[in-house]
Amino acid sequence: MKKLPEYKFNSYIEKYLDYLTFERKLSSNTIASYKNDLKSFDKFFKSKIINNKYEDIEAYLKSIHELNAKSVAHQITVINSLYEFLIKDGYIDSNPCENIITPKLDKRLPKFLTEEEINKLLDISLNTLYDYRNKAMLELLYATGLRISELLNLELKDIDLKNAFVRVMGKGKKERIVPIGDVAIKYMEKYLGDYRPSLLKNKNSDYVFISNATTKMTRQGFFKIIKIECQKKNIKKDISPHTIRHSFATHLLNHGADLRVIQDLLGHEDISTTQIYTHVANQKLKEEYMLHPRSIKK
Repeated sequence: MKKLPEYKFNSYIEKYLDYLTFERKLSSNTIASYKNDLKSFDKFFKSKIINNKYEDIEAYLKSIHELNAKSVAHQITVINSLYEFLIKDGYIDSNPCENIITPKLDKRLPKFLTEEEINKLLDISLNTLYDYRNKAMLELLYATGLRISELLNLELKDIDLKNAFVRVMGKGKKERIVPIGDVAIKYMEKYLGDYRPSLLKNKNSDYVFISNATTKMTRQGFFKIIKIECQKKNIKKDISPHTIRHSFATHLLNHGADLRVIQDLLGHEDISTTQIYTHVANQKLKEEYMLHPRSIKK
């Protein structure tokens, strides 16, 4: 088996990160996550000889045994991906991760709001220009199922209210077109036409959603808006913008939407990512069935 010189191992990691950045075009958050795991992996071998064998990987995994199963599984995925890259580019000829067993993770169903809870959340009293902005943001988020980063990075050129769609640049710089419903269009038109100019206070911005400080709305700012609205409506669940994305997908599935269509709307590369919503729907079906008089053993 070809050996990578231990003193040059860090340079191979850098080549791999460049590949993820410029060829795979992964997001900066994903790159940072991979870099952090690989930095830990590289650091472990600084004072050791690395032969790129199964035993090396096993030794490293033992050193991080205190991490939770999800973190360990992620590190295995990242390290395995690194070695696959090194094989593809001819640096080594076999993958030492081949027989490494990934920890079994409990399948956690996504949190979502019921349709009744969504209606309560979206029932915002419209008194100030901030209320109209918040209403437009939440209506658009629920109407499209966008990721929080996609919502906050929307620019005016990305929205076509006349033809009822929004153009989104998703993960991996992949563009998709998502339709918008009539209710979201109504409040977006009000916000853009009557209230966004006042929020900007004679300043210019290409971004659709403007913060109280006349700049692009931040994640923290939008999280705060949702928390405040939940408190007002007495919604006890701990929710985030991603919860609304989950609610969008779950409600579509419950109303008979095709899973492949939901995959396209959400921008999932793999259908297996979208299939988690079938588990949510099945769980709901099971709970409903438990109301049957003969479903519970006496």
